Amino acid sequence: MKFSRYRYNPLFYKALTFDIYDEDGNTAFTVKGQLSWGHCLHILDQYGNHIATVQEKVLTFLPKFEFYINGQYAGMLRREISLFRPHYNIDFNGWDVTGDFMGWDYHIVDRSGQPVAVITKELFHMSDTYVVDVRNETDVLCALIIVIAIDAEKCTAAKSS
Repeated sequence: MKFSRYRYNPLFYKALTFDIYDEDGNTAFTVKGQLSWGHCLHILDQYGNHIATVQEKVLTFLPKFEFYINGQYAGMLRREISLFRPHYNIDFNGWDVTGDFMGWDYHIVDRSGQPVAVITKELFHMSDTYVVDVRNETDVLCALIIVIAIDAEKCTAAKSS
């Protein structure tokens, strides 16, 4: 099973920009943070065109993020209460996301349980660095949206504790 690999390394969120690299080290996407109440992250393609937004909804019991692709609402991700491993309620492509015990690695599967993407955290970096292996090239943007939302949720959780 062939996966396309992307490297995601956000150093800061608020009002700063970071790049997402493909397996050859080329910039595939750019993410620009916008000062707002809650995370608002705009995703640009390699040519600088705005293609998606991840927007945190504030004043919710558990963190919730809405996704917009080309300006249209596409779905949402909300953290669920779970005992041993992170789990997210997703209304997006019929996918399911489950994390490992430490909350470092995640698996995204489709309705039939087939893998969509595997997200692994690389250790020993100045900031959180994730490798995102995506099975189908057509799912890359959607998988990256989920990774960005999960990382932003972890950032929100760290601030509140």
